[in-house]
Amino acid sequence: MDCILDFVNPVSESIIDFVEMLPKGSIGKSIYLNSIKTNKEFIPGSIVFIGVPEDRTAVNNKGAGQNIDLIRKELYPLFTGNWTTSIYDLGDIISGETYKDTTIALKEIITFLLKEKTLPILLGGSHALTYASYRAFDDLEQKVNLSIIDAKFDLGSIDGTIDSQSYLTKIVMDKPNNLFNFTNIGYQTFLNSQDEISLLNSLLFDAYRLGDVKNDIEIVEPALRDTDVLSIDMGAIRRMDAPANNNAIISGLRADDICKITRYAGLSDKISVLGIYEFNPTKDASSKTAQLIAQMLWYYIEGVNYRSYEFPLSDLKNFKKYMVLVDEETYNFYKSNKSGRWWMEINIKDNNKTKRRTLIPCTYNDYLSANNQEVPERWYTNRKKLE
Repeated sequence: MDCILDFVNPVSESIIDFVEMLPKGSIGKSIYLNSIKTNKEFIPGSIVFIGVPEDRTAVNNKGAGQNIDLIRKELYPLFTGNWTTSIYDLGDIISGETYKDTTIALKEIITFLLKEKTLPILLGGSHALTYASYRAFDDLEQKVNLSIIDAKFDLGSIDGTIDSQSYLTKIVMDKPNNLFNFTNIGYQTFLNSQDEISLLNSLLFDAYRLGDVKNDIEIVEPALRDTDVLSIDMGAIRRMDAPANNNAIISGLRADDICKITRYAGLSDKISVLGIYEFNPTKDASSKTAQLIAQMLWYYIEGVNYRSYEFPLSDLKNFKKYMVLVDEETYNFYKSNKSGRWWMEINIKDNNKTKRRTLIPCTYNDYLSANNQEVPERWYTNRKKLE
């Protein structure tokens, strides 16, 4: 643990004094705070906060990620639920001489935390820091499913530069390419060119329009269930609910939408890194955005404490199987007896023989579509990826 403490400034004395005044049962009274006086090893499965005050690549949002203590002061007075998961606050990462120095340190910290089986939460500035979270999986030698909550796709030029509006291109293009799937949640068509939308479709990436998400928030749950890294740009939330972003606009996800999404993320058995970016305290005079982020974190932690750890292929006895015949082909669906969540089976065949099978998260509506003789779009897309 000492190897990563060199990269962070401990929690400030003002926060430690603030926590001492909080009532019993509050998050502040149950969290481990990394201070000069303490040094405690992580418990596997614990949640770990890290502030990242890095705004040098935050386009048109100077000041993003500064004074993360504003979020702490909104989060720590909240009362815990019926939680058993340990929570740590490491403090804030020390900004490097250059932006690249900061990201190198951040990557090392995240990689270490992942190997310790903990769940890092990054509270930061530039959305481009998502790249460091993605690269942290390099040493783990696994494919990564990345989900982004953003009004834009953040595709930029391929000239090697990176900022909050171009980092996705670097993730897609750079080697080693560990990206298996990318999902955008909440994009707004008028903020993205048709060329960009077509490109995402050609890459078999998933994208959910803002209107579709607001009409049926549950459509994003399967994507989050199959995600390793979730990255949230606070600019995706409407300015009325989250004004602390210089790029905030009048339309976007509502406060209750984003809290539902972060709860889904917490419930996901797979998500191991959560990042919340582009919080700009210079635009948050009333602390409205800091308060919303605190509630987002509360719902995420609540979800983590209720994870089911369901893996249908290895434990089918706890699932009910449904077989649906569509155009003379059988499609298998599985419903959990424990959580009520759904999966559908994809078989990859070679010479008409099943080479491998996998289950992908889906919704009850996907099952209903099959019953109506319509093969779910989710099934087609995932089969193409797996082939």
